[in-house]
Amino acid sequence: MSRSLSSAFASPEAKRRHVRQLFATIADRYDLITRVLSYGMDERWKRRLMARAAVLPGERALDLATGTGDVAFGLAAAGAVVAGLDVTHRMLQLARGKQSAAGAGAARVSWTTGDMTALPFPSRTFAIVTTSYGLRNVPDLGTAVAEVVRVLAPGGRFLSLDFNRPESPALRAVYLGYLTVVGSALGWVLHGDPDTYRYIPASIRRYPGARGVAAVLRAAGLTGVEAIPILGGLMTIHVARRPN
Repeated sequence: MSRSLSSAFASPEAKRRHVRQLFATIADRYDLITRVLSYGMDERWKRRLMARAAVLPGERALDLATGTGDVAFGLAAAGAVVAGLDVTHRMLQLARGKQSAAGAGAARVSWTTGDMTALPFPSRTFAIVTTSYGLRNVPDLGTAVAEVVRVLAPGGRFLSLDFNRPESPALRAVYLGYLTVVGSALGWVLHGDPDTYRYIPASIRRYPGARGVAAVLRAAGLTGVEAIPILGGLMTIHVARRPN
């Protein structure tokens, strides 16, 4: 790992700066990269996340790290009134560009540039909070989860889709090796910098994994916590609820 990438994890503030710079760099290719790295399965995983959200018409939903809006539009199509938040303003510009063609309910989505560790919303506002590839990228996981709990209404649901850090050392080595090789190649081709997507396996190495994230959710007071394995456990959907 290069010194510049290693330094991105030196402190929460260093990670915050790196993530903001990284996603500003890759925003215009974000949809392409998620499709390539998932072998086209990303949309299917997001549909599973939204199905588990069990949206009721008129519910307020918040999609964190919304990117270009896939999950936000899906929640709106199911009947929710949705706020999509992302730290990268360019992502939200791209999401707005999709809005007219996004289909049913897209007009019910609004966009906010903001940080998952300091959400600009009142407490107990949302029946549903979702995030895809968000928790792994926050500078402080505990603070981000505490903010999720704060803005959830009593009985509200939280759902997260993200890479897992396999517990098996052998499987973890193969998985991270694959992501490193493919990420390096994509970084060279798309940006002239192999470190651009090497961030993904580097972040997974420092991520607590499915079981660790579930423990963080429980410690924050969420109940009914589930860690649903996807792709043989290489990906995970977490589901949890704020008590009434």
